[in-house]
Amino acid sequence: MAQLTMYSTTWCGFCRRLKLQLDEAGIEYREIDIERNPDAARFVEGVNGGNQTVPTVLFPDETTATNPSFAEVKKRLTAA
Repeated sequence: MAQLTMYSTTWCGFCRRLKLQLDEAGIEYREIDIERNPDAARFVEGVNGGNQTVPTVLFPDETTATNPSFAEVKKRLTAA
């Protein structure tokens, strides 16, 4: 499967849950903390109407999903 990027924060419970599910499934991803990376924070704001909503996932096909379920992530990666 192709790699994806997950924008997150350290305190986000939804982020922790999605990371755990991805790890358990053996799906590779790159995690970027938007509180430590201003460029990443601007990207997240750009795809979420000015909001820093996490997790925001960037798929290999350059599409994004905000707070996606694990099932949605897996389905979109498999379809890529």
